Amino acid sequence: MNVEEKIVERGRLGAVMDELYSHKNQIVFTNGCFDILHVGHTRYLNQARSLGDALVVGLNSDASVRSIKGDERPLVSQDQRAEVLAALRCVDIVTLFDEPDPLSLIKIVNPDILVKGADWAADRIVGSDWVIRNGGRVERIDMVPDISTTALIDRILDRFCK
Repeated sequence: MNVEEKIVERGRLGAVMDELYSHKNQIVFTNGCFDILHVGHTRYLNQARSLGDALVVGLNSDASVRSIKGDERPLVSQDQRAEVLAALRCVDIVTLFDEPDPLSLIKIVNPDILVKGADWAADRIVGSDWVIRNGGRVERIDMVPDISTTALIDRILDRFCK
């Protein structure tokens, strides 16, 4: 699939998932803001993809990011963030969501494996009950220490805005 085909609007997501499930055995789902893509993101996404046959990424829309991170974020628009994610070989589908959490997407995707960073407590992972109840599992992936978009922003501000 080319980059444009990997970016799927929610209205088409159910049909795309039906097609994906007809060709793939294990579907992995994760979500996030992915504001400034960095090595922590790429390692995380590659490891998530290695757990199954296809990786679906729920991407927080600009409005969703602002509701979570504040008015100064995101730095990169949702269309550009989606395009960058879709350009990664390990990502099969990218779909945007406006809500503060991805539960409605998880119910559409109905993944075999739900992935979040190990910085999330298992009992706080949105959708974990749904996935487990439907025969799937939840995996937590260790994060790269000291690497995050917030840390990068802070480093840039410290260096250039003193």
